[in-house]
Amino acid sequence: MKYSRLTKEQFEELHKEFINFLATQSITGDEWEAIKKDKPETAEQELDVFSDLVWLGVLSKVEYLEHISPQQIHLFQCNEKSMRLIALRIEENEYVDFTTKEGFNWLRDNLLSDSVEFFNAKKDYSDDKHLDIFKMIQSGANITKGELFNYFSNLVKG
Repeated sequence: MKYSRLTKEQFEELHKEFINFLATQSITGDEWEAIKKDKPETAEQELDVFSDLVWLGVLSKVEYLEHISPQQIHLFQCNEKSMRLIALRIEENEYVDFTTKEGFNWLRDNLLSDSVEFFNAKKDYSDDKHLDIFKMIQSGANITKGELFNYFSNLVKG
């Protein structure tokens, strides 16, 4: 398996898609029940293949990722061959936490102060763009529509 097995809840949510996946392999509902009972290792393999297909579909559509921690914000734009990063960091400040509404309000009010540092970078993907994105998600990044990235991108340009 290249990515990770979907959770039970994700499988339940994708129940119809999984049935279609089995159908493409000419596996009926009764046959699937028999496979689960008599050949559990084959059933596990089918679950893994389906999970990878779902992940590949999701990862191929990712355009933006965000990773927000109390003192830093990392905003990523996932392009074809490389990833663009806009990062914000504040000096140690126990009163500011970007993961809270108050922290975001503080950032808005103090955006141009000397305590906020901006970084702009570009990084090429390894041989596997989708795996690179998957690893970032596994380490805490969230898929977004890119509102924050675009806001700060325009700010950095200006």
